[in-house]
Amino acid sequence: MTVSTAKLPVIDLSSPDRLSTANSIRQACVDYGFFYLANHGVEEELIEMAFEESRKFFSLPLDEKMKLPRKEHRGYSPLYAENLDPDSSSKGDSKEAFYVGPVRGSGNKAELNQWPSPGNFRSSSFMEVDNGVLSWKGHVSHDIVNQFRMNIFMLARVCSFGLEGVSSLPAADYCLRSAARRLISLIALALKLDEDYFVKVGALDDPEGFLRLLHYPGELGSSDEEPIYGASAHSDYGMTTLLLTDGVAGLQACPSYRALPDSRCFIVNIGDMMERWTNCLFRSTLHRVMPTGQERYSMAFFMDPNPDCIVECLESCCSESCPPRFPAIRSGDYFTERFRLTYD
Repeated sequence: MTVSTAKLPVIDLSSPDRLSTANSIRQACVDYGFFYLANHGVEEELIEMAFEESRKFFSLPLDEKMKLPRKEHRGYSPLYAENLDPDSSSKGDSKEAFYVGPVRGSGNKAELNQWPSPGNFRSSSFMEVDNGVLSWKGHVSHDIVNQFRMNIFMLARVCSFGLEGVSSLPAADYCLRSAARRLISLIALALKLDEDYFVKVGALDDPEGFLRLLHYPGELGSSDEEPIYGASAHSDYGMTTLLLTDGVAGLQACPSYRALPDSRCFIVNIGDMMERWTNCLFRSTLHRVMPTGQERYSMAFFMDPNPDCIVECLESCCSESCPPRFPAIRSGDYFTERFRLTYD
């Protein structure tokens, strides 16, 4: 099947004209549920370092990666462990992932994250530089694993909380608040609400921000029985998703699964929680990743509401002729059920 290319709108997060930006976001969310986010304030150097650490981790032998098995939606998930659309494929999705949950917040959320350490990997497993070439060999040092943790931690923190109190990276004023939080405030404006609406309803009170490192192998063979998916068709569960890619194509979105060109911008899409809040005014669009024969890496940051936040139709998004389509639901209950269907 031939797919056309979607020409998505580009939203400039640094624009001083917030009302115009909000109106552009509204149009993009109504028409596509997807858009590009430019000038987001996340340092290019940090993004490149995080991609490099991702490549290092996924090049480990499987038995080494399995020493960090996914628990509490944190840690390593191997090939075919997830099936986002069981109706289209019984095999599972041809991707592997490493999950990082909230890196700060109340309770023990940050402590649930799993990180590589010299103690749980063989000495032959870790990457060293030999004449400028990266390879997994030699002894493993605290510096190597600490570098992985620092770079991935920093990207997760910048996406979710910004750079307050962090002096190890340069930061302009616009980078002091996170890309996701600034975007959420503009989405509130786009819905004719106060900028801090989602703060007031508790959605951003210790939100469940998850960073997912993703690796799609290049060569997967073929199947005559059913199609092979990098990620089968699905919608995201939360408020918004911010995606970074390595430039390799593969992401497609409805309708007709048009291909989304990769960009150094964030690719943003609306999630199920936002669709429920807006009574389907803003679209949580089905999307998938198709194999292209090329190895592909991406990093997705999921901005999810606090689990205790009650998500119900906004008054501005319903009327007598357009009543609420969904009952009110506790965010955590919705996620629990969706995760059960995906992983059980």
